[in-house]
Formats: sequence, structure tokens, C-alpha cells
Amino acid sequence: MTKIIGLTGGIGSGKTTVANLFSTFGIPVYITDIEARNLMQSVAVINQIKNIFGNSVFEKDLLIKDKLSEIVFKDKNKLAQLNAIVHPAVKEHFQQWLLEHKSYPFIIYETAILFESGSYKDCDFIITVVAPLETRIQRVIKRDKTTREKVLERIKNQWNDEQKSSKSDFILENINLEMVNLEIVKILKLLGIKQIKS
Repeated sequence: MTKIIGLTGGIGSGKTTVANLFSTFGIPVYITDIEARNLMQSVAVINQIKNIFGNSVFEKDLLIKDKLSEIVFKDKNKLAQLNAIVHPAVKEHFQQWLLEHKSYPFIIYETAILFESGSYKDCDFIITVVAPLETRIQRVIKRDKTTREKVLERIKNQWNDEQKSSKSDFILENINLEMVNLEIVKILKLLGIKQIKS
């Protein structure tokens, strides 16, 4: 049976970069952010979002993600409402994806809210990616062309590194990609995954 490796980390920790590194070792990777974005364009999800958030977050039936993000990261209740729409859709999609990858001994399930959503309960192993707070803030400002205040707002809505690390099997510090690569090789060896690149 395919084992699920949950991969998580706070915003700006570089967990997607780490997930992509795992894929270079031939391990299938499911990145929830990308899949959630795709699912949020489906008619069923769009209708549910409209029911709660109205038409103000849409332009000609296209979801304006920035507007929606601005609302939910300022209001925990709105964030919970959005999660209640998106999480079940992602969970269903992931189960289908998992069936399509059942011939693999391990897969990576990457999500920022592995613990907050309760998805960690479905994982066989958990890896948390960490990085210094200032590094994370600067990465997100650069990536999203946003402000320090907005990044800190989003960090506040997530579990902190200590909480995540206490429930994880492996902690990966993402400062130097070369070091991260070496740590990935160690983790794969510990998990008994032999078909890895040298």
C-alpha cells in the first residue's frame, strides 16, 4: 500500500521548493495549493464561494484570488468558511490522485495546513520544512509583491514551527538548497527508498 509522506511548513519556508526536489528523486508529489487553485475554478466550488462571499470577489465569473485572500486573512471565520468549501474538494481530488499513483511505495502530500486541516492523521510520515522568520518574510514579500504586515497576518493564521515540529518525524531546515538535497537523501534512506539518484 502506498505510504503518504505529509510535507508541510509555514508560509515562506520553501516547502514547495522542497516538494519539487523530492519529485526529482522520482517520487510523485501532490501540491495542494496548485490543485486547490484549479478546483476553485470549477462550477461547483465557484457557486459555493459566491453563496458565502458574493460577487465582489469575482470578475466575469473569474475568481479574483487577491480579493478573496484579503478577506479571509483578516477574518478567521471567513477563512474557516472558505476552508470548509475547498478542503473537501481537495480531499476528494487527492483520493482519486492517490489511486492513480497506487503503484508507488511513497508519495508526497504537500500542504501548508497539514495540521490545521487534520490531514496529518492520514499521513504515515510527516516532514516539516522550517526557515528563519525573517528569511520567510522576505521570500513572501518578493514572491507575492506584498507587504510585511500582510505576510505577518498570514503567519498568524498558521501553526508555528514549534507546534508543527513536535508532531513531525523529520525537520528540514531550508536555507541552503544543497544542504536540503543532502537531507532529502538521508530521509529517503531512512524510509528505505532505495531507487534514488546518487
